[in-house]
Amino acid sequence: MSQVLQEANPRSVREFVTPEGIPLRFELASIGDRAAAFFIDILVWGLVVGALMLLLGAFEHDAEDAKWARAVVMLFTFVSRVFYFIWFETRGGGATPGKRRIGIRVMDRGAEPLTTDAIVVRNFMRELEVWIPLAFILSPQALWPDAPAIVGLVSMGWMAIIVLLPIFNRDRLRAGDMVAGTVVVLNPKPALLADIGGREVERAANQKAQTYTFTRAQLKVYGIYELQVLEELLRRNDPYKRDAVQAVCKRIQRRIEWKGEAVRNERFLREFYAALRAHLEQRMLLGKRKQNKHTKD
Repeated sequence: MSQVLQEANPRSVREFVTPEGIPLRFELASIGDRAAAFFIDILVWGLVVGALMLLLGAFEHDAEDAKWARAVVMLFTFVSRVFYFIWFETRGGGATPGKRRIGIRVMDRGAEPLTTDAIVVRNFMRELEVWIPLAFILSPQALWPDAPAIVGLVSMGWMAIIVLLPIFNRDRLRAGDMVAGTVVVLNPKPALLADIGGREVERAANQKAQTYTFTRAQLKVYGIYELQVLEELLRRNDPYKRDAVQAVCKRIQRRIEWKGEAVRNERFLREFYAALRAHLEQRMLLGKRKQNKHTKD
């Protein structure tokens, strides 16, 4: 287990079982971390929107121009706000600039690769959770002319429920997470263990030092997600690691159609990890990124 999880509050640690049957442990992101990340993202996004408003203001010459400028700003505000979070969480492994700065990320609650569908759902839900009720609170007449006062009160109540929701559920899920099947966790960034990130990668470059040799076709089976899962397994230091290593070793051998001799399980996985990592890094240098085993080459 990584040092990050050893120091974590046990009540904040959750175990997720991957489709390959590997249990992984992550620490849930705190509400404070999520709020800080959201604030950073809104600040970054707000600077972009503010720059656009200043630019459009320079072209306003009469009331008609101002009307069109406001319409453009409102449309751009909505589209860019949703697109900002979807784009970065899709391209950044579940992390926006704010999340990356705080050290948290979104992951699938089933420990599967995070899908675009889930990201889209959780971020569109934010419109219902935050922005629409906030608009009714700040400017109800803009959305609903002659709106009764009760609309503002209902919006404030709705906002309060949404803000408090992560406090009153075990996994600190907001409504978007519940619908999308996601959870926000700490993104530990320890350096790779020496025997994984150093010695084994060097051995992969030296064929004479390798016990097991893998073909390019065998390495093409898996992607970045599976590499990360394998690394997490090799980091573990608990009584269940040996059984997990044996099960995963057999599964990988079946998947890559291993025809070699009998293997020493952990050594096989370490050398496969090193070879897979080197293979994926080489492909990324060529601009080819294989996210997971379902991604087509």
